Order: sequence, then C-alpha cells, then structure tokens
Amino acid sequence: MKIELRDIYKSFSEKEVLHGISFSVETGKALGLLGRNGAGKTTTIRIIMGLFNADSGEILLDGRKFRPKDHKIGYLPEERGLYPKKKVLEQLVYLGQLRGFTRKEAKESALYWLERLGVEEYKNSRLETLSKGNQQKVQIAQTFLCDPDIVILDEPFSGLDPVNAQILKDIIRELIGKNKLLIFSSHQMGYVEEFCEEIALIDKGKIVLTGNLRNIKREYGMNRLAISSASIPLEDLRNILNNSLSHIIRVVEKKKNFLVIELINNNTKDELLKALSDLELDIERFTVYEPTLEDIFVMKVGES
Repeated sequence: MKIELRDIYKSFSEKEVLHGISFSVETGKALGLLGRNGAGKTTTIRIIMGLFNADSGEILLDGRKFRPKDHKIGYLPEERGLYPKKKVLEQLVYLGQLRGFTRKEAKESALYWLERLGVEEYKNSRLETLSKGNQQKVQIAQTFLCDPDIVILDEPFSGLDPVNAQILKDIIRELIGKNKLLIFSSHQMGYVEEFCEEIALIDKGKIVLTGNLRNIKREYGMNRLAISSASIPLEDLRNILNNSLSHIIRVVEKKKNFLVIELINNNTKDELLKALSDLELDIERFTVYEPTLEDIFVMKVGES
C-alpha cells in the first residue's frame, strides 16, 4: 500500500499555508514528517485524514483517489483530545464503537491496549486524575484501538519516561513489521532516525527535502570529515587548520570531541592527509563524517 501526496495547496483566509506539498509513504517503511513549528505539518496531516480539504492537488492510494473514510486510521495528535472528566475505559469503548466496533469488541481492544501500555489499573479512573505520562499512554491506546492500517503519530513520546518510551518503541517496530503505513512526526530527531527509512522535511509550507534517510546522510556527508587530536585542544586545532590549510578545507563546526571539516577546491582525503603529515600534527581521529538528522534539519531549514 502506498499513499502519494501530489502538489497539495491549502489556504486559510486568503493566506496560502501549503505550497505544492508532494511526498509518498509505503507500508513497512515509516516516514518521518519533519518541520519547525508552523511549517505546515499538522495541516498536511489533517488533509490526509480528510479533516481539511486541499484547495488543489490530490492524494492517491495505490494510484487511486484516497478516501480516508474507507480506511481505518489511527491518529495520535500532539495535543491531547480525550475527555478529562470521563473514565478511561468508558471513553475508549465509546470511541471504539464510533469506529465501527461492537461494544464487546471495543471493550476487548481497550483492555488489551491498556494492559499492553501498563495503565489497566486506571481503567475506571477519570482521565484528569492520571499523570501526564499515563494520560499520554491512554491517548496512545485510543490510536491503536481499531487495529488501524494507517497510523499517524504526532510527538508520540511526549511525556513518556524511558521505560514507557521503550514500550512504545516496541509497538512501533511491530507496526512496521506488520506492514502498517506509518507517518511519524516529531522534533526528537533521535526517534525519527531510529524508525524512519524515509523523511519529508517541510519548511514554510514547502517540501525542501525528501527521500531515503540513509542516502540523504551520504549526500550531506560527502566531502566532510571528522578530525581530532590526542594532544591538541579542539579550538587550537581549529586555528591551526584555518591558518595553514584554508586552501584545502573549511572548518564547518566544532562538536564535543572533534571538528567537522569540509574538503574544498576539489582536494581529496589523500591530499589532506599529506598536508596534515607535513604539519606534523598529532591526529587521533580522521574519519568520514556522517551528519545526524538534526544536522541536516538545521542545514536545510537554514538554507531555505
């Protein structure tokens, strides 16, 4: 199963907020939908779900027009949307029935997910009496309640401690293994790198980067190296490189334990190694630098 967004435009009160959004996501491959606050992620998600209509463009499922009402979609919004004064199990059963379950089916599914997420003991408690983390787990339970084929998670790890985060990680891996179609939106780039093979980066209502994350990392790491010395402090090493090798490299940034440098003017790693040897520098680390997703995010959003 494959969903494709093609040239999606959307305006509110004559202000255009999406300017030709296009990307695709397939089952068994989680897509990381990234962007700064206000970039257009939530609007895009709501159009996919049919909550908003696009002004133009189309969404296709396996080449045919996508009709959200014909599919089971599990959506975890960033903002909690459950009823704080209602009992946990009572409202999950209600939501399950709204999605087409019988009361018995809804109760069975709700109890399964409450137990799986470790909050079954609160089934008869009002939601507002639970901690922030446990409220998040109830919200997660409603997302998976109807065994959705399409899952959209917006900041799913918000409020979860490391133990509960691991439970959710295991569930997400199971969803991917079961060939669910998963869209994952988060500012916590480590989680995106952990689960997502593909990414789509939105900035100011436009897609500025999309594709396979591994390939994108290779592309952005091209001609970049990580360098450090066992005997020379990083700031001193930076000064030496800037003063002596500025015709070969550009120092991009200082990390905690190394410098990121970029080869310039078509110079090669071998030429840089020779130049470092000529300077008789005590180089401890000299490796190809693979940028993190956070590095790429900052670079790309900064460019745009």
